[in-house]
Amino acid sequence: MTRWFDGRTAIVTGGGAGIGRATVLRFLAEGARVVAADIDADRLDKLAADVGSPSLVTVPCDIAVQAGVDALVAAAGGPVDVLANVAGIMDGFLPAAEVDDATWDRVLAVNTTAPMRLVRAVLPGMLERGRGAIVNVTSEAGLRGSVAGLAYTASKAALIGMTKQTAFTYGPRGVRVNAVAPGAVATSIEAPMRSAVAGERLGPFMAVMVGGVAAPEELAACIAWLASDEASNVNGVILPSDGGWSAI
Repeated sequence: MTRWFDGRTAIVTGGGAGIGRATVLRFLAEGARVVAADIDADRLDKLAADVGSPSLVTVPCDIAVQAGVDALVAAAGGPVDVLANVAGIMDGFLPAAEVDDATWDRVLAVNTTAPMRLVRAVLPGMLERGRGAIVNVTSEAGLRGSVAGLAYTASKAALIGMTKQTAFTYGPRGVRVNAVAPGAVATSIEAPMRSAVAGERLGPFMAVMVGGVAAPEELAACIAWLASDEASNVNGVILPSDGGWSAI
């Protein structure tokens, strides 16, 4: 059987750990040449050593700055068929009265602005070829207010809006844009509770979360499917992968 991504190039952000690493491995298994980015060079070195394949290109960079985006796209060395915006950071669960500018700016830069810049960078080539697939990783926090702090919630809700607007604009020209909305996942993302108010208010709702903690591979499977031709009729969809949490 033909693998989903034979002969195609995919960019994956946050590729050194968690959902990003699982997505890199799934794309490679499906025949893709993968360009993986992560801010942690050691994680990428371990990934490359574990994979041991010339089909993997690793790029240590900070995608929150334009120079990092430019370096990542340049490393692709040609057309990009698939973009998976996986990288993300949390916000300490800080609510509106407590969030500081540094937290707000960094979370929005990584979770929203970086995906926008990467989408902007790969779209011209996709449009020229008349095909391409973009998958953004948003969150249950983008669908409800009881999951995270203000910055993370705003960043993931914005990513949902960006997904839908870009899908609407470019779908007729062959570029599909979808998103996966995970619930709790076993990843390396640090999520300390830095607000007593958030702990008191969010705690009871987090305690009744449905589905438990997913494995990164479960999210990678959703991302790979959305990026594949198997999902050729799927565009502008926000796919919850949360064990049923979004059904509450």
